[in-house]
Amino acid sequence: MNKDMFTIFALTTLWTLVVAAVGAAVLWQFRRRSLRVTLIVAGLAPMAAALAAVLQSVRAMFISEHDSWVVLWTLAFAALLGLAMTVILGHWITTGSRNVGRRLRQLGTSYDAPEALTGAVPAELADLTNELEMTRKKLAASHERERALEASRRELVAFMSHDLRTPLAGLRAVSEGLEDGVIDDVPGALRQMRSTVDRMTGLVDDLFELSRLSAAPLPTRRSAVSLRELAEDVAGENNEHARASGVCLKLSTPVDDDRLAVQGDPDELTRAVTNLVGNAIRHTASGGTVTLAVDRETDGRVRLAVTDACGGIPDDDLERVFDIGWRGDEQRTPSPAVADHSSGGGLGLAIARGVVESHDGSIGVTNVDGGCAFQIDLPPVATHN
Repeated sequence: MNKDMFTIFALTTLWTLVVAAVGAAVLWQFRRRSLRVTLIVAGLAPMAAALAAVLQSVRAMFISEHDSWVVLWTLAFAALLGLAMTVILGHWITTGSRNVGRRLRQLGTSYDAPEALTGAVPAELADLTNELEMTRKKLAASHERERALEASRRELVAFMSHDLRTPLAGLRAVSEGLEDGVIDDVPGALRQMRSTVDRMTGLVDDLFELSRLSAAPLPTRRSAVSLRELAEDVAGENNEHARASGVCLKLSTPVDDDRLAVQGDPDELTRAVTNLVGNAIRHTASGGTVTLAVDRETDGRVRLAVTDACGGIPDDDLERVFDIGWRGDEQRTPSPAVADHSSGGGLGLAIARGVVESHDGSIGVTNVDGGCAFQIDLPPVATHN
């Protein structure tokens, strides 16, 4: 009995190895074919090995003919079941693989959302598809940001070309008039030339400041800055500008002695607030009011708000207010009377955003009754117990 069992074991092992070798050769031949075909071959190989071992045992008369038919029918039905399940599994895997391949091809040509998954796919392929979808969304968002930046760059180049060409043409005309001796008021012409040069210098300074904020690391010169005192200084410096424009500039601060201190660079913060106040004055009609308010929020952050009477900004443009080169519609175009106070390049608000964000703060704008409100929120100075 032990000898028969050993013989059966040896024959089964032999035929299993033979079928395994044949199956491996077939798999090698179909290695470049569809995954479904290789799965079918891999699923049928164990059934073929069992069938060969049973037939060999029948020939060696280890199994009766009746028992052999029972075993063969059992193996046949098991093979059919295995084949059906292999076909279904192959369909799921190939469908998921094709979907992954389609999404990969779309990444290089389109950022549109692909069709949703249909049918059942293995968890690994579903996870891979989800990762591809998140990658597509990130690439789409990056592509939109790149397009927005390119559009802003083109607008900035166009605006700066116009803003530089116009004063340069004026300088050329005045210089030619002085050279030809056709200008009688020489001191007035020189004052006009100096004013034009100052305005052009302001444009160049804004460009350098914006470039520095975009490319340079965060400033290291930080100290405790009182936003209350800073607002008072900015209001005092812009009073003459507001008076010349027929605008009333008001300052609102807490009644207590809170200095509303934040950690930052006083020069940069002053420039950011000055840009907001100057922008508000430029776009407020004569007889209007600009309010500069400073207070502490319930969460401890310090808020500085500049409210003007510009008439409001269209909702579609609110998100673009701080973009480089944005100027808005004609309602926010400065009048000739205040043109000398405008940087003209549409960089003031972009610089203000860069300064605030470099101080771990946030800046935003909302429409209010009759105008706009620009808010700057900055973290307070940390207190040590």
